[in-house]
Amino acid sequence: MALTKQSIVAQIQAQMGFPKAQSIEVVETLLEIVKSSLGSGDDVLVSGFGKFCVKDKKARKGRNPATGEDAILPARRVVTFKCSGRLRQKINGRE
Repeated sequence: MALTKQSIVAQIQAQMGFPKAQSIEVVETLLEIVKSSLGSGDDVLVSGFGKFCVKDKKARKGRNPATGEDAILPARRVVTFKCSGRLRQKINGRE
């Protein structure tokens, strides 16, 4: 099961004792800060968790799988995530 925004809000509410409205505001504000930083091309580093990076992809040749027709895929920007060593250890049970 995936961790959803609602479950993050519920956990903040339970662990911090914030009212639900304040918990929602905290989560929304954090996500907006991350989105605006990534949108401006800045990386987001969360120590002990990982790093979100914006990468530029060049235009490339591809093909339409339905028709088999060749196509040029335009240049684009993508967000990548690289987890920290501590997170990797926790995931692999070597904490």
